[in-house]
Amino acid sequence: MRWQIWKQRVTTALYRLFQGRYGTDQLTVVLFVVSVLCSLVARFSRLPWLMLLYYAGMLFGFWRMFSRNFAARSRENQWMLSLVYKARMQGRMLRNRFRDRKDFHYLKCPACGQHLRVPKGKGKIEITCRSCRAAFIRKV
Repeated sequence: MRWQIWKQRVTTALYRLFQGRYGTDQLTVVLFVVSVLCSLVARFSRLPWLMLLYYAGMLFGFWRMFSRNFAARSRENQWMLSLVYKARMQGRMLRNRFRDRKDFHYLKCPACGQHLRVPKGKGKIEITCRSCRAAFIRKV
């Protein structure tokens, strides 16, 4: 019985503490994970400056969690997610180029910069961009 009352009080207190606060998002989780990894590396490599990164990451993560400025924290999270998206798309492009390296060339459209995949060994061909309909001639 006492356990249930104590649990209810703690739950209510935590609810009141976090009410109106930003809470966790993807950036906060990344901060905590990177901080813990810095702590582990610092412990095994004897690099004391990595512990400073650990403390800084943890403090910044908790500061973000308890912040009431939803707009700023949301912008920060969107900025991080856009960087992750760009990195994933770049990785996907590199993976596709490596997979298709025997059969295709990848070119950029001179008009719009769109990446185009054209077959190898066709000689001089006219290529039409699917995005902007610009036509140009290249030897592939």
